[in-house]
Amino acid sequence: MTLTSPTPTTPVKLAPTPKSGGPSRPSRFRMGAGQQLKGGPFAYVALAAVGFGSLLPLYWTLVAASRTQDEVLASTPPFLPGGKLIENVQTAWEQANLGKAIVNSVIVSSSITLATLFFCTLAGYAFAKMRFRGRGWLMTAVIATLTIPPQLSVVPLFMMMSGLGWGGQLESVIFPTLVSAFGVFFMRQYLIEALPYELIEAAKIDGANNFRIVRSVVLPVARPAMMVLGMLTFVQAWNDFFWPYLALNQQNPTLQVALGQLSASYTPDQSIVMAGALISTLPLLVVFVLFGKRIVGGIMSGAVKG
Repeated sequence: MTLTSPTPTTPVKLAPTPKSGGPSRPSRFRMGAGQQLKGGPFAYVALAAVGFGSLLPLYWTLVAASRTQDEVLASTPPFLPGGKLIENVQTAWEQANLGKAIVNSVIVSSSITLATLFFCTLAGYAFAKMRFRGRGWLMTAVIATLTIPPQLSVVPLFMMMSGLGWGGQLESVIFPTLVSAFGVFFMRQYLIEALPYELIEAAKIDGANNFRIVRSVVLPVARPAMMVLGMLTFVQAWNDFFWPYLALNQQNPTLQVALGQLSASYTPDQSIVMAGALISTLPLLVVFVLFGKRIVGGIMSGAVKG
């Protein structure tokens, strides 16, 4: 019997398995972790145009407040600030009693903002994470109040404030707006996504009651949304004119009511009116400069998921 030597086998090279999804192609939009998209020239031009359009009204207010009435109403309006800003500001301050009006606006706006944050956060947490009978119907009723025009409640609200003896007082402006339906809905929607049930259950296991859970768990989680809601509420309360104009008098006005007195004459001085408007805008700019970074961070934390 003849033995044959085994034939050497040639190793077979296996073709690489293609990745799922087809061959990879270079992408100009591929980003790694922590990277940001870089804007092109068009993005900078668009941002510059939007920024210029946003600052133009404020710049024109400054120009008009530093000019005379004749210069503001001239056929060719001025484009640069003048030298009568301090004089016009002093005139507006004396004519409309802006010192008292600013103090009243600070009291009203701060009180409304703090109360709205407190009550809306509690109500939003209850609607978002607590189980009780009629929760859905109550939330529907809260949202339905947003569809009611505020002008319909002026007469009964005015009669109620007069019956309480608050006519012409700051209480008549503060108490009707201590809580808002929008704030309740806003905090509810945020806490549904941002507050997991596991944190609440862990706090209950540790023996925490509802007040401790709100203070130690809910408030830290809700802080970004509270910053956004607080800014929106403060700006709305600061700029509110309709109800304070009806509820208050000329001896105890808010800032917007006092500014209305500057333009109440038959031929109002537009430079004085613009000086008063500039004074009313400065506190809002200061608030945004101090808290703008936190506010934008709160908006982004609520917008970015995952």
